[in-house]
Formats: sequence, structure tokens, C-alpha cells
Amino acid sequence: MLLRILIILTLHVTVLVLLFVSAIVNAWTVGETSGSDLWLKCSTSNGGYHCKPTPTGVWIQLVQGLMVLSVLYSALALLFFLCQLFTLRKGGRFFLAAVFQILASVLVMSAAAVYTVQSPGWAQEREVFGFSYMLAWVAFPLALLSGLVYIILRKIE
Repeated sequence: MLLRILIILTLHVTVLVLLFVSAIVNAWTVGETSGSDLWLKCSTSNGGYHCKPTPTGVWIQLVQGLMVLSVLYSALALLFFLCQLFTLRKGGRFFLAAVFQILASVLVMSAAAVYTVQSPGWAQEREVFGFSYMLAWVAFPLALLSGLVYIILRKIE
């Protein structure tokens, strides 16, 4: 049982790190001299690196909110799992942790999907999707898997 818990915790912490990094690192779209994320749009010009806040729009604010919520829900799911680990009776399932982790996966998937659809009109022509964007897509199935494992998992003594 201890090995299972360690594997599940490792998976969950990995998801949490992926979500956190994808939400804060400046690499959702990258180009030769520019890069942007959910919060800043940076470019290199005249030998200097200049950043300015992302232009406000409904869709970028939606993506920002969804990513923040996915990080928070995943962190809450981890907290609930650890609490339930010590308070749940034998044979009980980790439904509360599962619900929050599955919600986190749906939120990150929604954020990445909205960014995919809306960014071509916003990003410059020579920019491509960066690694933070890819991390968000990788975090989605891992978070979903983690949530499903919580549903299947039963507490044993």
C-alpha cells in the first residue's frame, strides 16, 4: 500500500508542477525575437528585452482564470487526499480528491483549447506554440488519470 501511495503522490505532484510551470513561464507562444504567456508579452528589440502586459481580452482572461483555478483545484485535491488518507475509514474511496483533480484536468483542457482556438488572431505570424502550452496539454491527461486513480483507490489498513 505504501508503494501505491508514493506512486500516486508522485503522479499528483508531477501534475501540480506541470500546471504551475505552464501557468507562469513565458513560453505559450514563442518566436525568434518574442515570446508570450498568459500574463506578459515580451520581445527583444534594439538589444533590450522588453515586456508588457498581455492585451486584455475576454478570451485571454478566461484562459488566465481557468489556469489559476486548475492549479488551485489540483492543490486542493492533493490536500484532500492527504487529509482523507488519515481520516477515511477502511474501504472508503477518495471521492473528494478525485472530484477536484478531475475538475482541474477539465479546467486545464478548457484553457488550452481556448488558447488554441483564439491565439492565431493574437500571436504574431512567425510565432509557434511553446513548451508551456505543451505542458498544459500534457498535464490534462495526467490530471485526469490521477483523478480516476483516486476514484478506483480504496483505503486499506
